[in-house]
Amino acid sequence: MRTSDVDIVIAPGIGGGTDEHWYSRWEAKLPTARRIVQADWDHPTLAAWTRELVDAVEAAGKPVVLVGHSLGVRTIAHAADRIAERVVGAFLVAPPAARALREIPEIDLAFRDDRATTLPFPAVLVASRDDPYCTYAEAEALATAWGATLVDAGTSGHLNHESGHGPWPEGLMRFAGFLKSLS
Repeated sequence: MRTSDVDIVIAPGIGGGTDEHWYSRWEAKLPTARRIVQADWDHPTLAAWTRELVDAVEAAGKPVVLVGHSLGVRTIAHAADRIAERVVGAFLVAPPAARALREIPEIDLAFRDDRATTLPFPAVLVASRDDPYCTYAEAEALATAWGATLVDAGTSGHLNHESGHGPWPEGLMRFAGFLKSLS
């Protein structure tokens, strides 16, 4: 599958990211990619964030591939059953663990609930060995619960601009490989 065959829906994490973030660069580079816009990036609620994701998927004209980062990954997991018919795959990067979400008072506690069942579409979960929001063991547990293929990103922090992953060409290559696997 090529990027032109799908609509790529990007689900950012808290704050929405900057123009320097890798998913902002992907959005600018990939013609079929667009980012979800949340009404409140700084005080996310699960209901509002999943509603925006569901609306974006339903508005797509082609099959959808999701790209999620951090809290966007949790949003995708919580909305999965509602969007399964339109989604052909999900590329999930740096999910926060429920443990870490408890420490961020601005985030709706409903995000902490772990989806313990397999995602209804193929998924890859990219995790770092030194992510401050999710240990590698926690990422392994999420990948297992969701039926996602786990990709070890080594010592890469939270895989964001602050950890040196502005352009993140390795991620884009991995994403291209994931798209090929969906053919």
